[in-house]
Parts: sequence; C-alpha cells; structure tokens
Amino acid sequence: MRHGFRSFALFSMAALASSAAFAQAYPSKPIKAIVPFAAGSATDQIGRAFAAKMSETLGQTIVVENKPGVNGMLGADAVAKATPDGYTILFGTNSTNAALKSLMKSLPYDQDTAFAPIGYMGSVPLIVTVNNDVPAKTLKEFVALAKAKPGHVTFASASTSQLVSAGVLASMAGIEMTNVPYKSGPAAMTDLIGGQVMMFSADFAVTVPQIKGGKIRGLAVTSTKRSPVVPDIPTVNEALGLKDYELIAYFAAFAPAGTPADVINKLNAAVNAAAQSKDIQEKFAANGFAVEPGTPADLAKRSVAETAKWAKAIKDANIEPQ
Repeated sequence: MRHGFRSFALFSMAALASSAAFAQAYPSKPIKAIVPFAAGSATDQIGRAFAAKMSETLGQTIVVENKPGVNGMLGADAVAKATPDGYTILFGTNSTNAALKSLMKSLPYDQDTAFAPIGYMGSVPLIVTVNNDVPAKTLKEFVALAKAKPGHVTFASASTSQLVSAGVLASMAGIEMTNVPYKSGPAAMTDLIGGQVMMFSADFAVTVPQIKGGKIRGLAVTSTKRSPVVPDIPTVNEALGLKDYELIAYFAAFAPAGTPADVINKLNAAVNAAAQSKDIQEKFAANGFAVEPGTPADLAKRSVAETAKWAKAIKDANIEPQ
C-alpha cells in the first residue's frame, strides 16, 4: 500500500510538473491575431504595430489576418469560435465589443460572454470631413445645407464608429442624411475624394493625410477637446454650440472565452509593453492615438460601460438594428 501511495504521489508530481512546463511554454508557436476590418484601416495599422511589439515580448511571431465584414462581426465571430488556447486573438474595437449588440438584431455569438478581455490598447477621435466641392466651409454651414435639403446630403460609413458618429450628429443637429455603406474606410475615403459621397466621419489615420494633402476638408473633431494634431479644427460641440457630443473609437485585445488565466496574463503584459513603447506612441501620435495600459479586469469593466454607452448612442441616433 505504501508503494502504491508513493507511485501515486510521484505520478501527481509528474503531472503537475508537466502542467507547469506546458504553461511556461506558452507561446510555443505563432499566434494569429484577427483584425476585423480591412487592410489600411486604423484598426489594421494599430493592430499590426501592436503585433510586432507583442511578438518581441512573447518571443513568438504574431501573424495578423484581416477578416472584414458586417462592422467587424465576421472577424469577431471567428475568434469567438476559435479554440481558447491563446493562439487566436482579436484586435477588437468599440464596434465588435460594444456596439454590435445594439446594431444587429442577432449575433452568431453572445457578445457579453464570448470573449476573455486581454488588454486595452488605446483610443482615437474622429474628424467630420467633406468633399472639397461641398459648399459648406464649417460644420454649422454643413448643417444648414442639410436642413435646406433633407435627405440630399450623403455620408459614408464602413464601421460602427463612423455610422454612429454621423447618426448622433444628425440627431443632435436635427438633420436628415442618407447613409452609403462601405466595406472599408479607405474605400469610403476614395469615394469622398471623388465626390461620390459628401461627408465622412472617420478616424485620424484615414482623414488627416487627406486633409493635410488638401484633398478633403475637415470640419470638426468628435472629441470634447481639440486635437494638437489638427488644432485649427474645432470640436463638434464648439462648431454647433453643443456640450454633450463625444464619439471616440477605441481598440482592445480579446481572446476566446475560456482561455487560461495565465495565458491571458502573458498576453496582457505584452499588450501593455506595446502600449508603453515610445515607438508606437510616436508612430500614431499624428493619428490622435492615446494609450491607456491596464489589466484584463479593467478592460472587462470598460466593455460593460461602453456597451451601455453605445446602446444609448445608437438609440439616440435612431439607428434601427439590421
């Protein structure tokens, strides 16, 4: 009996050692990070920069895969249904992890329980921009134009942030605009420049180069304070005499629900190291990108608050679930 107990003890110790070795080995192969938006989008640019820095911390390559569609739903769904082993993660946004629940009549996954929060990456404001041929030189003039011809003004959108920012603006300003949906921000920008649409509210990565190149006109930023990147462009609140308008896009990393806590913690450390790197901060300073490192628990709380915030914004903008 003593021999049997000794054998069992040795077996248990071996099993624990094996389990510990497995945990320490993560990651032992390349990690796939899904970006749920098109190449060239802000999510793609920021995601790829974070992936490169996280790879340095983790000692393994992170391969970025673009899977755009349905405001990020296709990419998010792929991660929600992936094996929860830390080898498939999502570079999500307010679209995928806050607003989709209110934008869609049904989702192929439960947005509230399908993901394990890893870490917050950062946020960017948007800029309300117009085609150069639009006669309005200010946001106030643009609103007057829209009021004079209800439904005549068209706006592009390729993400939840873009759709809701324009919808909330229309609601608060008392105007009607016609939405023209696009599969990607760069495609929408091409049509804005070409005059196929009149207005586009999009992130700095897509808008600032075109504004500075003189190809489009920036009317207002969607944050509550002016951005040092484009200090001459007023906020929506300043431009229209409002005080409650704010629409910020953000980025965060998630894993499938059920991913082991020790794996989540390693990924969180890598996300925070990337966010705190001068390389990334300097690279995206021109995009108005603001980092805010934190714990998985911090991101979990933020996701709950943001889901409620976006639900209200979508309701206020009178956007019907699809």
